[in-house]
Amino acid sequence: MPLKELERAVLGAEVAGPLLRAGDVGVVVGVYRDGEAYEVEFFDADGTTLAVETLRADQVEPLAGRKILHVRTLTAA
Repeated sequence: MPLKELERAVLGAEVAGPLLRAGDVGVVVGVYRDGEAYEVEFFDADGTTLAVETLRADQVEPLAGRKILHVRTLTAA
């Protein structure tokens, strides 16, 4: 089932760049081609946007089920 706009999503694969890591949580802000790709916004605990990435469906999954969230400190890139 495709993700919906404003749904939380988990990054399931590494993407280019030093900032994001697999397991990071973002919010879907755009859905393309009926869920073939998504625009996902990633932000810090203060709500500051850190990245907006266009991701294929196989690079994200819904934040649901028995998963535990984890917090990590960002280092300067």
